[in-house]
Amino acid sequence: MEAVSPSYKGHRYPVEVISHCVWLYHRFPLSFREVEELMLERGIVVSYETIRRWCGKFGQAYANALRRREPQAGDKWHLDEVFIKINGEQKYLWRAVDQYGNVLDILVQNRRDKSAARRFLRRLMKKTCAVPRVIVTDKLRSYGAAHREVMPSVEHRQSKYLNNRAENSHQPTRQRERAMKGFRSLGGAQRFLSAFSGISPHFRPSRHLMTAATHRAEMSIRFAIWDQITGTAGQPTAP
Repeated sequence: MEAVSPSYKGHRYPVEVISHCVWLYHRFPLSFREVEELMLERGIVVSYETIRRWCGKFGQAYANALRRREPQAGDKWHLDEVFIKINGEQKYLWRAVDQYGNVLDILVQNRRDKSAARRFLRRLMKKTCAVPRVIVTDKLRSYGAAHREVMPSVEHRQSKYLNNRAENSHQPTRQRERAMKGFRSLGGAQRFLSAFSGISPHFRPSRHLMTAATHRAEMSIRFAIWDQITGTAGQPTAP
């Protein structure tokens, strides 16, 4: 698939510097100041506020481009929700992955009632343009009520033992939440996690299923895709 890289018009820093900063921030549990320090060690002087603006402007565009390259979503969806603290208040992060572990969507909401579950299911179908063969959830009643209303013909399996795939997909988010010392606002959390859930998994292949040589080859392919979607393919490497 041919990539259309975002416009960098008006930015005085090279494309490879911008994309590298965005990659560092979304791939590793780093703060903007830590990314600034890593770039300074390489002789590149850029402020953490500039890095923040780059991540806000280009992070979602990069994530969307990576998602467009993903294969069609599987027909078995695993849904799960966890609480997160936003400015000291408890909110809920809803996440859906398919049977292969690909993140289908995430949504931060105030509640985990029937309305919230219904909103998430409808958003999922609209985003994937598909209806699953089966959905797997825990025993939260909201899922059953929303399922009967939104997709009654789809098989619904409820068990706390069947949904490990969705529960495990929350771990990178928890790691980032700790590194960021929590999120400041609901909108800010949604924007970051939407970009993060598109970029971070791209660089997290199933390492435990690969030999070292296979892993290196797979990562080379993924870095080449990153260069294509960010527009750095063929550009000189930053010092």
